[in-house]
Amino acid sequence: MKNIDHLIKMANRIGDFFEALPDRQEGLNGIADHIKKFWEPRMRTALLDFLAENPDGATDEAQLSDIVKQAVNTHRELLTPKTEHSN
Repeated sequence: MKNIDHLIKMANRIGDFFEALPDRQEGLNGIADHIKKFWEPRMRTALLDFLAENPDGATDEAQLSDIVKQAVNTHRELLTPKTEHSN
């Protein structure tokens, strides 16, 4: 299994939890907030780069759920790790 496949599966588990919320926007925000708080910057960068290159969110082994794709795309700026030179 490639690292991105593992990240996709982890993100989908987070998405499964937050998709159960009755308010979709709250779910999208929860997914992004969880990933920002608990994933190290390299993991977030890998997911963001993968999704930028593969808008369908799929590899041969794994597929990002729709809610996770939407959360990552909606909150791309929040999820982008800050560099030494950014404010």
